[in-house]
Amino acid sequence: MSGPGMVEQPVKALVVDDDSALRSALVRFLSNQGYSVASADTGQQALELVGNEGFDLMLLDIRMPGMNGIDVVPEALHQDPDLAIIMLSALSDATSAAICMQRGAVDYLTKPIELNDLSKAIDRALRKRDTLIQGREISAWLKEEVQRRSEEIKRERQKQQQLTVATLEALVNALEAKHPWLSGHSARVAAFAATVAHHMELSDDEVENVRMAGRLHDLGKIGIREAVLNKQGELTEEEYEHVKQHVLIGSQILAPLENLGGIISFIRSHHEHWDGTGYPDGLKGDDIPIGARIICAAELYDALTTSRPYQDKLSPDEAVERIKARSGTVLDPAVVEAVTASVEARRTLVFIEEDGVLPS
Repeated sequence: MSGPGMVEQPVKALVVDDDSALRSALVRFLSNQGYSVASADTGQQALELVGNEGFDLMLLDIRMPGMNGIDVVPEALHQDPDLAIIMLSALSDATSAAICMQRGAVDYLTKPIELNDLSKAIDRALRKRDTLIQGREISAWLKEEVQRRSEEIKRERQKQQQLTVATLEALVNALEAKHPWLSGHSARVAAFAATVAHHMELSDDEVENVRMAGRLHDLGKIGIREAVLNKQGELTEEEYEHVKQHVLIGSQILAPLENLGGIISFIRSHHEHWDGTGYPDGLKGDDIPIGARIICAAELYDALTTSRPYQDKLSPDEAVERIKARSGTVLDPAVVEAVTASVEARRTLVFIEEDGVLPS
């Protein structure tokens, strides 16, 4: 804001008083001090000027016909919260002046007005106005700076998380490479689970979380004994209980990555069953995170459609029939419907690619 001595941008002042002689005297005094001055003789006229022109300072009489100064103060500050208002009051208006101060006026002077007191009051009012404006600007700058820094920190954390997740994905790939029947399993589960999530009309962020959980869902098998993972025959009860620990191990490995959020719950719960017979927590129905329900079905589909030591792979249609048989027990019926739609969509795409012609 410019001060009274800066002609380029003079302080804009408004004198509001129904006493024409006092009003004219105040206008002359302020003009001589270098202010740009306007005047009004009613409260309503003053509000119109504030709304249309804008001012830095208002000298406002309390007692005026029609709309008095007490009512003008809140209306003027509603139009311009930065307006510095000094009340002009008679000795008998001390109570009214106090009310105006409560409503936002910064000072008051009693009539007859001493010019020296007026100059000091104006100086105090404008300094207070400058302080409030500067404080608000500093607060806005600080808010922007904090937001900018927070975004930088967030981006850095996301970058570190991406590097960590990439490292963990590499570990999963290395684990699967040691077992021919597991090679590519997590990548296939991730891709198919994301397709199913899309068919279920999950948001883009949710679909991506399902995809990432699919890539890492077997991370915990790093903690499973090699002899158990490589075993060709049926597992003993102790070995099966040991294998079941992989969901807990995986979620524990990922726990420090707080930004993964729900992804960790998808991994922990992807062996839960719709009817509550799964593990590790015996969750049932909608208590199972949606991403976990999808990965459960996607993993089963991949197991059925790839060759394993204990079974030949099934065709997509045969796998879908097996999956449908588990609807309402192992699998969420809504997920089963999405699996069926996803497989049908894949079949359509294969047909289009083989035919070489897109449908019109």
